[in-house]
Amino acid sequence: MKVELVQEILFALFAFVGGFGMFLYGMHIMAEGLQKSAGDKMKKLLGMLTSNRFFAITIGALVTAIIQSSSATTVMIVGFVNAGLMNLTQAVGVIMGANIGTTITSWIVSSSEWASFLKPKELAPLAIFLGAMFLFFSNNKKHKQVGEILVGFAMIFIGLEFMGGAIKPYRESQVFIDMFLILGKNPLLGVFAGFFVTAIIQSSSASVGILQTLAASGLVPWTAAVYIILGQNIGTTVTAMLSSIGANKTAKRAAIIHMMFNVVGTVLFTIIMVIFFKYVNVTLGEKLISQTEISIFHTIFNISNTLLLFPFATLLVKISEKIIPGEDVLDTDGNAVALRHMDERILETPSFAVENVTKEIISMGNRALENTALATKALIDKDATEINTVKRIEKEINQLEHLITEYLIKINNTPLTETQQLIVTHLFNTVNDIERVGDHAMNIAELAEYSSNNEVVFSDIAVNEIKEMAEYTIDTFKIALDTREKNDFKLVHKVEDREDKIDTMEEKLRESHIKRLSNFECQAKSSVVFLDVISNYERISDHALNIAQYVQAEVLI
Repeated sequence: MKVELVQEILFALFAFVGGFGMFLYGMHIMAEGLQKSAGDKMKKLLGMLTSNRFFAITIGALVTAIIQSSSATTVMIVGFVNAGLMNLTQAVGVIMGANIGTTITSWIVSSSEWASFLKPKELAPLAIFLGAMFLFFSNNKKHKQVGEILVGFAMIFIGLEFMGGAIKPYRESQVFIDMFLILGKNPLLGVFAGFFVTAIIQSSSASVGILQTLAASGLVPWTAAVYIILGQNIGTTVTAMLSSIGANKTAKRAAIIHMMFNVVGTVLFTIIMVIFFKYVNVTLGEKLISQTEISIFHTIFNISNTLLLFPFATLLVKISEKIIPGEDVLDTDGNAVALRHMDERILETPSFAVENVTKEIISMGNRALENTALATKALIDKDATEINTVKRIEKEINQLEHLITEYLIKINNTPLTETQQLIVTHLFNTVNDIERVGDHAMNIAELAEYSSNNEVVFSDIAVNEIKEMAEYTIDTFKIALDTREKNDFKLVHKVEDREDKIDTMEEKLRESHIKRLSNFECQAKSSVVFLDVISNYERISDHALNIAQYVQAEVLI
């Protein structure tokens, strides 16, 4: 008999943790589908961020509703602040909005109660069937994204059914009843339970889902549910606090603000609810709570907390500056700056990560542009200092290529739309093209060094021709970078026209130089250098054309 009881408990435990796993995975799959469907709209949300905290709250709520996790949103905020994409004033608003946005998951879970005409648990098999059909038998990317959302939605409810089924046999268990009575009578214990569970599983949405499953089985009184939800509100801050380790001081302050906002709200509402249950409505506290009622309280609490603390956002910023005093030491090394900007926390939202890495690629391109101009100047001036500067910058460019490529690989492993996947592929190629431009600049610097060491002298005509071709090539490469940065299709044709002219220019300069050589108007050793130099400029224009045409391919799909 004891063996059978142990087996029964074990099987129930397996069903519960298995259902919880399906619930988490369903949230993940649905969030990926929603992110892909949102696509560049997520990127546009970042562009809307201003010092207006109202807009920041709205954006925080929208982003959290899409990625289905306030923890993920706040981690991403820490990354944004660390990367310099967001200031603390903006961060406060988004953090407040994230707390509101996270309530969407609880409403999805409770829809099995209030959407009687569309019972999600009964529709789950149909949803997973339709989702699978879209995923496996449709080539339309939008259909596939809808398929992911449907499969994720179905798995959430199948997981909840497993969890609920595992608990139902124990709904009359005195152990469970006594446990929730203790949590309801002891507010601190209830808050701690909510904090502990949420901190362990790193998701307030998931912990609220567990609470709603227990509530559906008729186990949770109002008092216990309220205190647990309030504790979950503090537990969700652990993720951002852990994420801020290793970030700059401003990012740490963002995590501190998140914690203060949630702790202050929890303390205030715990006091209010203790008074309410003890003196205002004693009978309500003893009643069993439903899934929908959990959603209602969860939503009212987060909206009220935001309205209450919204006027004190500036004060929260000032307090965080007292807790984390001092200023950040600005990075002077370009690679250190790039590494900070390509924060892994931003990968939580791939569209933002693509946007940010593109900025770093443009920055890398500008370094290659600067090096080409320096190498040309070194060739004309035969200046050893400029040659050494080119060599130093070339090392930085090579290091940047390594850092950016690694980050692109990480982005490529996140949920991307087909368009984003194409862009990432083109960004890989763009980084390679820029690195090759850096190599050509280095080639010119080495030719400058050779010229200086071997007393190579160019005629005035040759010097003017080098200057003319260098200037035209550098301008063409700059336009190519603008094409990528501005995503401007019109500039592609401009790059194409200029690249054709550079090809023609190289041919004419080669012919005129050979004539000068035949007429003994220049040295033989200068001839080799001259022809190699103009060849390098022509190759740089080829890479400029590649960069522009990647953008053209993205616009045309």
